[in-house]
Amino acid sequence: MAYQPTDLKKGVVVQIDGKPFRVMEYNQKVMGRGGSIVNVKIKNLIDGSYLPKTFKGQERIEPAEVTNQSVQYLYNDGSKFHFMDPETFEQFELAADIVEGVTGYLKEGENVILQSFNGNIINVELPKNIYLKVTYTESVVKGDTSGSVLKDAKLETGLTVKVPAFIKTGDEISVSTEDGSYRERKK
Repeated sequence: MAYQPTDLKKGVVVQIDGKPFRVMEYNQKVMGRGGSIVNVKIKNLIDGSYLPKTFKGQERIEPAEVTNQSVQYLYNDGSKFHFMDPETFEQFELAADIVEGVTGYLKEGENVILQSFNGNIINVELPKNIYLKVTYTESVVKGDTSGSVLKDAKLETGLTVKVPAFIKTGDEISVSTEDGSYRERKK
């Protein structure tokens, strides 16, 4: 069943010119006499590129036949990333270019979603937030612990994020996988 432009919402996956795209931003402008224009920013799930697109009125957009598979991340050996299906215990590997951009959020033992299109894995879908341990961060000068002071913290996956001054080495923090921002310290 085809989508109309007003059916598009953030996160919907559609097919344009035979390629799968995810809607990242959605904006609708209502025109006179009930017509509307929908502006979206879409992400190509094969090459990762972003594209602005405008749809008018009654255009039809095909949904993409993307399948999702829940898997557990095991480890990476430098060139390949290894995953396991937690139900069948089948193990498989992905090339680094498929997981590019999410490697700093892959924690051994965590579950992620692999998305496939036409039998090929095209994307690693992460949870919105993930808890990671701080492996190193500078100590703060006493008295300089206001919430507005940010410092770098290196996390267990090798990712570096900006955190408030009160975060210490060994703390576990929540990080947004959308933009790499600090969310909160684990209680």
